[in-house]
Amino acid sequence: MLSNVTDLIDRYCAVWNEADDARRATLLHAVWAKDATYTDPRAATTGAEELLAHIVRIRASRPGARIERTTAVDIHHGIARFGWRVVEADGTELPEGLDIAVFSSDGSHIESIIGFFGPLQPAK
Repeated sequence: MLSNVTDLIDRYCAVWNEADDARRATLLHAVWAKDATYTDPRAATTGAEELLAHIVRIRASRPGARIERTTAVDIHHGIARFGWRVVEADGTELPEGLDIAVFSSDGSHIESIIGFFGPLQPAK
């Protein structure tokens, strides 16, 4: 199942990198459950159309940037975590983030992504 989950996560990441709106929508609908949610410090969306609109805004604010998965996908009980980063058009790498993904019971779609920006901070 891990290879299938890794493929699903990589296809999800590809959604963020797709420049063509129609192709981006097709890619997202292939991995996103009907009422799936996406939450990060700047957004809370429900459903594919809201996430697609959010992606358009992010892409417009960072022209030419891309998302790269930076870690293996770690999974248990239908929940996964993985690291990622934004690479700007000029090659500048932003600090790594972390996403938590929840999958449909059959593992074929993402039901939720919860994203965090930047590395974990040490305890004080």
